[in-house]
Amino acid sequence: MLGFDHDMLFRVPALLIALTVHEYAHAQAADSLGDPTPRALGRLTLNPLSHLDPIGLVMLWLAGFGWAKPVPVNPAYFRRGRNGMMVVSLAGPGSNFFVAFLATLFIAGLAKFQLLSAGVYAFLQWLQLYNVWFALFNLLPIPPLDGAKIVISLLPGRQAYAFQRLEPYGMYIMIAMVALGLTSVLITPVARVVLFSMKLFAQLIF
Repeated sequence: MLGFDHDMLFRVPALLIALTVHEYAHAQAADSLGDPTPRALGRLTLNPLSHLDPIGLVMLWLAGFGWAKPVPVNPAYFRRGRNGMMVVSLAGPGSNFFVAFLATLFIAGLAKFQLLSAGVYAFLQWLQLYNVWFALFNLLPIPPLDGAKIVISLLPGRQAYAFQRLEPYGMYIMIAMVALGLTSVLITPVARVVLFSMKLFAQLIF
């Protein structure tokens, strides 16, 4: 899915959109719950430069494993307590699924009216794929991914604390999973179901 080829013209903007939308959604959710931290740090923006981590982006492109610059949040400001952290964590993957579905709708709509060029189709396909994969990867229950934060928000205090103690090892766990191909094994079947469902729903609309 990553690397260098003739599709880079379409893949680069699709990847930047996926990363930017994800982090912006975290920032927007935290801001709406009363946390001024993302706004104060300039993260409440759709400017990709505010969210990109150069090393994380290179690693994502070359190794299939990387990261954007995490949005700092302070849960002490949240009006919904622990539930606030779950809302913020869900906002990132949720925004990626939304963008993927919009891309699916554009493909179906433009195809119906015979306005879908090869270049636009390639870009929208990569936009679908990157957003679905990015959402599903971040939902894995491995600290510090969003999935782990959601699990911590749902667990009782003592269990949540014990689970959170795994965070220093989370990076090593993710590297091992990517190296062994486990992330692909876990995500690929789910991604296919999600993409098929989006396509089917878009066809019902158009």
